[in-house]
Amino acid sequence: MLAYIIRRLLLIIPTLFGIMVVNFVIVQFAPGGPVEQMIAQIQGTATDATSRISGGGSDFNRAPDSSQLGGGAAASKYRGAQGLDPKFIAEIEKQFGFDKPPLERFTMMMRDYLTFDFGRSYFKSARVVDLVVSKLPVSISLGVWTTLLTYLISIPLGIRKAVRDGSRFDIWTSGVVVIGYAIPSFLFAMLLIVMFAGGRYFAWFPLRGLVSDGWASLSWWQLVLDYLWHMVLPITAMVIGGFATLTMLTKNSFLDEIGKMYVLTARAKGLTEGRVLYGHVFRNAMLIVIAGFPSAFIGVLFTGALFIEVIFSLDGLGYLGYEAAIQRDYPVVFATLYVFTLLGLVMKLVQDVTYTMIDPRIDFEARNV
Repeated sequence: MLAYIIRRLLLIIPTLFGIMVVNFVIVQFAPGGPVEQMIAQIQGTATDATSRISGGGSDFNRAPDSSQLGGGAAASKYRGAQGLDPKFIAEIEKQFGFDKPPLERFTMMMRDYLTFDFGRSYFKSARVVDLVVSKLPVSISLGVWTTLLTYLISIPLGIRKAVRDGSRFDIWTSGVVVIGYAIPSFLFAMLLIVMFAGGRYFAWFPLRGLVSDGWASLSWWQLVLDYLWHMVLPITAMVIGGFATLTMLTKNSFLDEIGKMYVLTARAKGLTEGRVLYGHVFRNAMLIVIAGFPSAFIGVLFTGALFIEVIFSLDGLGYLGYEAAIQRDYPVVFATLYVFTLLGLVMKLVQDVTYTMIDPRIDFEARNV
């Protein structure tokens, strides 16, 4: 097993490098880079998305003077740069590192990333690492609660559906599961806002944020209640769309095990149905479900919460990534891509190791994978 783990760890390096290369190349051809974003802000033509750029860390977060505006009649490779002094454009390029060739920029970026030095945000006066760390509590809250509730609902429901396969309970719950799977979480979130957040009918829950104003002045039990009150709608929206796959996976796993010979033998010995189900079937049936927990949590933590954080104005990693993409804040974009990809590859390895811990009969090394 050790040789398999080492081999997989070594494979992470070219995989991660390839993903970064592909995304870096795509970004080079994407219009509206950070230089154009800054030009739009200077000229006052930035849209709502780009006008949210907050300065403090940029020397160019100000209007140019007359000496910078005049004489820029030469053609520019940046949209909106007409009328600006080419020397001023060159200063902006140098500020963002775009005065260097793409290959040199990519090489410098990957060299720094090897030591987890992600630099500073283009448009925020903070290091990228500090930004990511500051957003983690919100995303972890969403990820932990969503994953926990999804497993607590899906596993018992899937077991009951397997035991009562073909019954009316199985049929109508399958309908609910299919509907939940078909409705995207962000669409369900909008429905919850309309229904329960003052959108049209009831105003039972807050519309945005993780806590209320004046949260720090509340007592400890009021703090907990206020936090849970704000989490009800976002977590509900994420759980509805996430429990369908796990429920059907649990059901099918149990159905597959229930029909095997060892179950028939256990029943022939006179064991109770509960003893057969939870003493013999449960461990084998839950292998694939339990082993998938690490990757499921990472998936919810880093990808599933994107739209939910934006809709409910939750200042987490998803919202940070959304802002960075809109603002073309490349240090934040590439740093989060690097970290999330690395974590995803590592958690995939952890998932395989978990398989072997739960069922020693599984040997990835013997399969040469």
